[in-house]
Amino acid sequence: MDLSLESALNLPHTDTEPGLLAGRPLEDWNAAYRKVESYFHALRIRNKLLLGRLVSHVLKRAMHRAPREPQRHATELAAQEMDAVVTEWFAQILEESPTNRDQMLSTRGRLALLLADMPGKWQDQFLRTGPWPEAFVKAMRDAYLRAGPDFQLSKMVPRPLDLGPITTLNNLTRLPFLKMLTVWLLLALLLSALFVLTHYRSAP
Repeated sequence: MDLSLESALNLPHTDTEPGLLAGRPLEDWNAAYRKVESYFHALRIRNKLLLGRLVSHVLKRAMHRAPREPQRHATELAAQEMDAVVTEWFAQILEESPTNRDQMLSTRGRLALLLADMPGKWQDQFLRTGPWPEAFVKAMRDAYLRAGPDFQLSKMVPRPLDLGPITTLNNLTRLPFLKMLTVWLLLALLLSALFVLTHYRSAP
């Protein structure tokens, strides 16, 4: 993304300082562009024309917010708008309220995209306003039902490692020095006793 992005987004030029766009440095919008593009890549959007249009749409929304929220970084604004755009689209196509009690609409919606093979069959329908092809709507809604309501994100809980018998060997190395010395002394006394008994038995 470079200076030509401003004209592509049809935003008025209100910045008095050079190198700024919507009150933010161009490099900040570069970072925001890369973040949004990576997100859509993760959803397997591969068509470059479609990808560019989607990213520009998200950044345009973020840039409209930027002057009103100077404390937020461009990347943060873009990430919020990206999630809002996708969640709103899921709510429309899946006939779910984006503000309902199901806080996993975005997560289940993304899973439904993959289960319905949207990237392979209906990539051009992604974030498009309706009406959509009936087959696409049915596939998305069926996949959404399969993704929930029992679908839950797994949470990894750290557990102590069970090293098996090796822990016993490790404990042996921690015996107090005095106990080890006692064992060696007893062994030395036993060998000495055996030597004396053998010596006297063999004497004339």
